[in-house]
Amino acid sequence: MTVYALSLIIVGKFYDRYGPKWVIVISTIFLSAGYMSISVIDSLWKFLIYYGILSAIGLGGTSVPLIAALTSKWFEKGRGLAISLALSGNCLGHFVLVPLFTILVLRYGWRASYFCIGLIMLMVNVTLALVVIRGDPDDLGKKPFGYKNIDKANEQKGQSSAGVNPRDLGLREAMHTYSFWLFLIAMFICGSGDFLVTTHLVPFVTDYDISLTTAGNMLAWLGLMSLAGILIAGPASDIIGNKIPIVLTFVLRFLLFLLILKYQNLASFYIFALAFGFTFLITAPLIPTLIGRLYGFSHVGLLSGFTTTIHHLGGGFWAYAGGLIFDQTGSYQLIFILSAIMALVAVFNSIFIKEERHQAAQ
Repeated sequence: MTVYALSLIIVGKFYDRYGPKWVIVISTIFLSAGYMSISVIDSLWKFLIYYGILSAIGLGGTSVPLIAALTSKWFEKGRGLAISLALSGNCLGHFVLVPLFTILVLRYGWRASYFCIGLIMLMVNVTLALVVIRGDPDDLGKKPFGYKNIDKANEQKGQSSAGVNPRDLGLREAMHTYSFWLFLIAMFICGSGDFLVTTHLVPFVTDYDISLTTAGNMLAWLGLMSLAGILIAGPASDIIGNKIPIVLTFVLRFLLFLLILKYQNLASFYIFALAFGFTFLITAPLIPTLIGRLYGFSHVGLLSGFTTTIHHLGGGFWAYAGGLIFDQTGSYQLIFILSAIMALVAVFNSIFIKEERHQAAQ
């Protein structure tokens, strides 16, 4: 997870400089090589290298942050909807492919399965990158969808595009704005909740005599509900902006942690899993749209990658903290109390983000 999280910053920088095509191709080669190499491992250290390093580096250039950044540059009108539709493939992939790969493992074994998955990713991703995916519209002399409509609206108001669009800001300049730091803290908290729940939901509910099968079903429904959340978040951002969906996400999470602290039964566990699943990927389409709104889209790859890195580092740390606290206390109560407090902090952080175009400090 650490290697993957850190790779997002590098991949984002390369994407902003060289475009998406070769970033996806090279990242896919790393990812596929890692998976196919796993099929011949005979020791733990080889698995750590092939999966923990090689595949993790490749995943950084083929996952949600880069696809979201790529999609964001091709749309002015309906940007949130477009990103949501693009990222919904991530949810559908989990829902459809995991059972298929499970059958593959059971029938042919894990070695053959890893090799086949790596080969499939290589063929599909490279074909899409070279044949279907195009570079950024500015590099191709094209305009994003809806660009003319926006220009016309500006002209009707007697404003020029240059007058309303200041220079895009990079990472160093964004760090000089308080909105960026508020957003980073909120995303750290978001990641902490995501990974805590997905890591510890099953052992938590099984401690209350819930069967392992039922607990697994809760986790599966959590993943499926994330599709609903992601499909609503993007279009909502087009209509009401990014702050309100983010604030409501953390309000809901605060209430859900309170629910799970007060009630521990099958109904409350299902409500928690379904509602938390709805919030699980809401910020995925909102990160690039909010970043673009605040700082422009010229460096959206790097800024989104950096933000997602903070998100995942928070997730890794809090998932580990949850296990450590449970080992020390024999209960998840303390970690859920702290998570509720953090969700409330994220609510106020999100409220105070200034959702307007920022300019470089003079």
